[in-house]
Amino acid sequence: MFTGLVEEVGKMKGIKKQGEAMRLVIGASLVTDGVLLGDSISVNGVCLTVTSFDATSFAADVMPETYRKSNLCELRTGERVNLERAMQAGGRFGGHIVQGHIDGTGKIINRETDANAVVFKVQLDEGELLRYVIPKGSITIDGISLTVVDTASNTFTVSIIPHTLAQTALQHKHAGDTVNIENDVIGKYVDHLLHFKQPESARPESKLSTSFLMENGFL
Repeated sequence: MFTGLVEEVGKMKGIKKQGEAMRLVIGASLVTDGVLLGDSISVNGVCLTVTSFDATSFAADVMPETYRKSNLCELRTGERVNLERAMQAGGRFGGHIVQGHIDGTGKIINRETDANAVVFKVQLDEGELLRYVIPKGSITIDGISLTVVDTASNTFTVSIIPHTLAQTALQHKHAGDTVNIENDVIGKYVDHLLHFKQPESARPESKLSTSFLMENGFL
């Protein structure tokens, strides 16, 4: 689990593609401190497993499902990416619950300055994701925990303070760029539970019957 507070902006050192599978080598110094094989690191909001590392970089594999669902397929050598190590038990919870499981992607359609902030307008590639985007609620963009300003049709806006912009790869994003989207996990679970319909064949057979109720004094 992550919190959406980017620890370091890494740099793509190597990308090897084989169909829809990828192997990434990412230059980093902070997130490699104390890292172990098999540890999880969020790369642009995608939870990846460390497969090898040294003091200045780490490698991770990207499977086809992740390739198709995220913007990792568009990465180029030299590009900057947001990095965050998995949250430690007992650590500060500065953002919100972030799983590193991308729901889909969006495209930045506008970037403008608003006093000391920069407002990004994002169009979702899958309109159905908007049901989980709530004004003043939490959303993750490229691994950054942000607050939704407003929504309209299949778009939403977020306002970025100078510190967040300076400390993340979002500073290099402009209109036309693709970003990874992870909706608030609590909202997704609530929605699923409220609308889940179990097939009749899968429902457990009830042991209640009129005769059972009569035998036990209920009727």
